[in-house]
Amino acid sequence: MRKISKVKALQGYRLELEFDDGVSGTVDLFYLVGKGVFTLWCDRLAFEQVRIGPSGELVWGDQIDLCPDALYLKITGKKPEDIFPGLRREPARA
Repeated sequence: MRKISKVKALQGYRLELEFDDGVSGTVDLFYLVGKGVFTLWCDRLAFEQVRIGPSGELVWGDQIDLCPDALYLKITGKKPEDIFPGLRREPARA
């Protein structure tokens, strides 16, 4: 499991992230604004209150948290099985 070590809110509902393995990049979360619990972000100041939680996740108070692994995949373009080898399917043997 990856952990986020740095976060910075940018314009346009984007976040600059750095992970514990040194990988860094920007993720655009605009597509979530106004949907379900993400209505909180309709207030731009609320979005900017992003913090890193105890497990390296992103949190906004006690209302929203985002998984660091999902954000890592989004930034790197990797597939889940690339960072979780246990998800790889073994070929069937006859």
